[in-house]
Amino acid sequence: MSNAQPNGQWYPPEWPDRIRALAAGELTPVSPRRAATVLLLRDGAAGPDVHMLRRRASMAFAGGAYAYPGGGVDPRDEQPVRWAGPSLAVWAARLGFDEGDAAQAQAVVCAAVRETYEEAGVLLAGETADTVVGDTTGEDWERDREALVARELSFADFLDRRGLVLRSDLLGAWARWITPEFEQRRYDTWFFVAALPAGQRTRNASTEADRTVWIRPAEAAAGYDRGELTMMPPTISTLRTLEPYGTAAEALEAAGDQDMTPVLAQARLEGDELVLSWPGHEEFTKIIPVGGTP
Repeated sequence: MSNAQPNGQWYPPEWPDRIRALAAGELTPVSPRRAATVLLLRDGAAGPDVHMLRRRASMAFAGGAYAYPGGGVDPRDEQPVRWAGPSLAVWAARLGFDEGDAAQAQAVVCAAVRETYEEAGVLLAGETADTVVGDTTGEDWERDREALVARELSFADFLDRRGLVLRSDLLGAWARWITPEFEQRRYDTWFFVAALPAGQRTRNASTEADRTVWIRPAEAAAGYDRGELTMMPPTISTLRTLEPYGTAAEALEAAGDQDMTPVLAQARLEGDELVLSWPGHEEFTKIIPVGGTP
């Protein structure tokens, strides 16, 4: 459940109390889980469309909000995997890991590719470093996808079984957001962009979503501004940054220039008001009267 806002910003009603508790030293922040999410793009008549899903209203975290395919890192995502594209050292530097954390960088990229396949049926992998699979529908593919979802199969074993390599070059790192310290469920999430491979199509394969859409970023942002589409700050922020690009390829090419500095909300007490802000993203600032809600 969340409070209605003039726009579509997702805002849980329990946040003011949790912010006060954190400020008073009565709340110990939980450690964020590593996660990855992918902005899948395809070219439309008026520029690239992005694939979005709407989280079921029953979901404990951001129910009813629009988001992208993604999820938490599986510890097995660190297993050695068939790999194509930039080296793990290059990815570690881009994603903000230390030089020796190649396994963690691989896990984040692996989670991005795995979750996109699990939730959208789109697989960024190929038989060689310069090919990508086509149709991923069919009973055998579905059995593997369900085994991945159930964590009965690791992504490394899935690729081995099918003789595929993970195409990390099809991804571009776009942004990184960390859930605020006062939230009960915290994620350290890397956002990636990728173009929908030729011959593949998206579908709603997620048990967490009740709807999926292909939509122009500007159209989705306008729906948010009107209060018609609910989104978390990272979602609407990344949507707005996609608006200038005329094609999916242009967006992917621009990924290397995006700032990967983690964005973490800050809460401070000013007089009789709590101020909640996301540095560098003033549109999300909330003023919360002490004893009230925004």
